[in-house]
Amino acid sequence: MELNVTNREICVDYVQIIGISSASVFLIGDTETIQQGAAFDTPPESLIISPYVPFVPRG
Repeated sequence: MELNVTNREICVDYVQIIGISSASVFLIGDTETIQQGAAFDTPPESLIISPYVPFVPRG
């Protein structure tokens, strides 16, 4: 993959972020390097792969 970038002036007056995901990047301007990393502090045996159970509000 080849990516060519031409830097020109940029002017940002207003940014509104409504939500983010667990893997998000928001950049305005230049960057030389972006590195991705991940860390898990949960032991593998606690991983549950199944359909989500909906929360029922108590009345």
